[in-house]
Amino acid sequence: MSEQTFLVEIGTEELPPKALRSLAESFAANFTAELDNAGLAHGNVEWFAAPRRLALKVANLAESQPDREVEKRGPAIAQAFDAEGKPSKAAEGWARGCGITVDQAERLKTDKGEWLLYRAHVKGESTEALVPNMVATSLAKLPIPKLMRWGASDVHFVRPVHTVTLLLGDKVIPATILGIQSDRVIRGHRFMGEPEFTIDNADQYPQILLERGKVIADYEARKAKIKADAEEAARKIGGNADLSESLLEEVASLVEWPVVLT
Repeated sequence: MSEQTFLVEIGTEELPPKALRSLAESFAANFTAELDNAGLAHGNVEWFAAPRRLALKVANLAESQPDREVEKRGPAIAQAFDAEGKPSKAAEGWARGCGITVDQAERLKTDKGEWLLYRAHVKGESTEALVPNMVATSLAKLPIPKLMRWGASDVHFVRPVHTVTLLLGDKVIPATILGIQSDRVIRGHRFMGEPEFTIDNADQYPQILLERGKVIADYEARKAKIKADAEEAARKIGGNADLSESLLEEVASLVEWPVVLT
């Protein structure tokens, strides 16, 4: 089965800094659960978070669910037919639920009795068809205490959404999420990078955002840079950078392209 890298980026207005990490981690956990529940094989699910974006990158995502064999046992034969051999209401209801008629059912015989049986080969759905709803469900489950509504729409989210990027390899997965049509457009830093550009392939993320958008999308990398740059600036003037973990988290959640001012 073919595998591709999958990318989803939700471009927003400035997200609440105190909630940024938890939003990203929950997004990743929710989406991973959706993939597993759907039976879609995948590799590592990596999350990215910056003040104006939440993103997930999934390695080696299968392009469809595996085909599967389905078996559904129905009523016992004694309860499936009346004395005249006509199907009972229980048998007809079971068959209707399986999408067949009673006479199309097989029979399962064991040493304990005989039952109606439905067997079918079910073709797996494509990832392209499944992913939009999975993303929407994952976003709807985020721990957001207070939702916003913007413009004339009825869409609610933690902050207004401007872009939705959905790529499976180099292909855009068509969808409307949070009122926005999916595309391959990404927005860069407000002042330092290109305001807007396109991404050709999911594998280019987050490097293309760093190079063209001047945004460090990797939360931990951005946090590490802030710490290292602050310590280096302090060292140059013979001092020490007194940086608590909570302060580093706050600053990393407020900036997309950190620069230490001295």
